[in-house]
Amino acid sequence: MTHQLLPAEITTLKTALRYRLDALLEEVRLDLLKSDDDRAALLADRVRDVGDESLADLMVDLDLADTDRELEELRDVEAALARIGLGIYGMCVDCGGPIPVERLTAFPTAKRCEPCQRMREKTYAQKNKATL
Repeated sequence: MTHQLLPAEITTLKTALRYRLDALLEEVRLDLLKSDDDRAALLADRVRDVGDESLADLMVDLDLADTDRELEELRDVEAALARIGLGIYGMCVDCGGPIPVERLTAFPTAKRCEPCQRMREKTYAQKNKATL
């Protein structure tokens, strides 16, 4: 079964992707500004002891993790927009089959159909990984 997305569906999804792209760019910009402000505050107050230093390190790590997540999503959104430009949006990158519009509506950056995504998650699941 092959189902190509209708032009109206592509337009709607492209609009959602561009909106998300703009939001992510703003979030990353604000994160970078905030990290500069936080760094200045840390230097102004000077870390007083090991506990303060540990807390400061944790805060920086959490901020970096948020920014990394946003940058990863930004790359996914840009890749989806590129697939639209190439005319291959809505086609699974693994099997070449169609990705249902319902899946794309819920997850516009989806690049795999559900069966291929499940297989990928199963294949690349990290077993015996240390957790907190």
